[in-house]
Amino acid sequence: MQTTFTPDQLKDPGIARANEVLRSCVHCGFCTATCPTYQVLGDELDSPRGRIYLIKDMLEQGRPADAQTVKHIDRCLSCLACMTTCPSGVHYMHLVDHARDYIEATYKRPLMDRMLRGLLAWIIPHPMRFRVAMLGAKLARPFRRLVPDARLRAMLDMAAAPIPPVSRNDDPQVFAATAPRRMRVALLTGCAQKALNTDINDATIRLLCRLGAEVVVAKGAGCCGALTHHMGKAEQSHASAAANIRAWMAEKNGAGLDAIVINTSGCGTTVKDYGHMFRNEALAAEAATVAGLAMDVSEVVTRLGLPEGAAKGMRVAYHAACSLQHGQQIKSLPKDLLKRAGFTVVEPADSHLCCGSAGTYNLLQPEISQQLKARKVQTLEARAPDVIAAGNIGCMMQIGSGTGVPVVHTVELLDWATGGPKPRALTAQG
Repeated sequence: MQTTFTPDQLKDPGIARANEVLRSCVHCGFCTATCPTYQVLGDELDSPRGRIYLIKDMLEQGRPADAQTVKHIDRCLSCLACMTTCPSGVHYMHLVDHARDYIEATYKRPLMDRMLRGLLAWIIPHPMRFRVAMLGAKLARPFRRLVPDARLRAMLDMAAAPIPPVSRNDDPQVFAATAPRRMRVALLTGCAQKALNTDINDATIRLLCRLGAEVVVAKGAGCCGALTHHMGKAEQSHASAAANIRAWMAEKNGAGLDAIVINTSGCGTTVKDYGHMFRNEALAAEAATVAGLAMDVSEVVTRLGLPEGAAKGMRVAYHAACSLQHGQQIKSLPKDLLKRAGFTVVEPADSHLCCGSAGTYNLLQPEISQQLKARKVQTLEARAPDVIAAGNIGCMMQIGSGTGVPVVHTVELLDWATGGPKPRALTAQG
């Protein structure tokens, strides 16, 4: 694709990177075949190719974002299926992230949009605020039908899930390996996950310690910044990321780190991109080091070696989170681990398509999200599973709200198979 950026425009690192991405696109349209929003809406401007044209025009003209451009960029899930499909290697993620930063800087959203987005950015990255907000939403749920805005109704719907007690395992501390120590790793405990499902981190710690890893929850580490990053709130996202970088580098330069373990794949995609996010900042070298240490929990468990388990007689439908299969290109490891642990693994049709969660997407674009959820649940249930496994809390919440089949994190099943407790979701089913 030809671009016409001026030399002065290209002095901006964000524009320079956007130019590289744009010039790699050859207009082939392969991306439209795997774009969930294009399949649902049928509008070229709601496909990666269409959004690329909108972004190109906006950036080349150097004009403020307009309502049409914002509408179609907002409808993008950032599922990154287009990057898996693209034969030309177009790095759509960097392009759309820059477009969102640009929109945030140049476009004044309607008041309700600004309030909702600001509220989500203020609450969700902070677990205790999120817990309080969930309690408040539970009190408001009886009045749901009186709420005119579908986005607010979606937020109230999230409060239907039970709020688990705080897990003290999420506090800064070190967990000793319970087998001969082979690795020392830091665990990203996350933000929303600590409010929505504390079993995931607990299971991760038990499993890693059992396999010979010393696990540290680093003081000062918290939200990875993904949520605000994808909302174009660069200052907030970089502040969160910088806190993590400093916390993990302190551990690396102290007792040492072999890996940074991430059990929420949306966070993993962002942390692995810290080197790019901070490439022109003072923390560039440290950010690149952290990005190089970041690993999904399935990568670390594979490296440590999972004992082979006897057949469990349980049929597991594996949901591939977009941020794991497209963002990190990790496709087979979780399935291989589940099979090795003794589970029978099945996959739904169109497993490359998003479930519609996508961070805050299910709250800000509820109509599209609901259509994608219904499709995903239908394809998963068609495999007649005993349980559904996923590697991302957002996917788990989204799918779980649409099915009666228990939904658990992959690591919960692996922990159970190697001596840990039966996952709570399965215990509740009897």
